Amino acid sequence: MVKTKLILVAIATSLAVGSTGLWLLISEKQAAWERREKFFGSSKEYPTSGGEKMKIEW
Repeated sequence: MVKTKLILVAIATSLAVGSTGLWLLISEKQAAWERREKFFGSSKEYPTSGGEKMKIEW
C-alpha cells in the first residue's frame, strides 16, 4: 500500500516537472521566434542596415 502511494507520487511529480519543463521550452522557442522575426523584420524598414549602399543627395 505504501509502495503504491510512493510510486504514484513519484509518477505525478515527474509528470508535473516534465510538463513544466516542456511548457518553458515551448514558451522560450516562441519568444526566440518573435525576437528573430523582429530583428530580421527591421532590415526591411531600414534598407541601409541590410548592406545596401545609401543614396547620397547633394
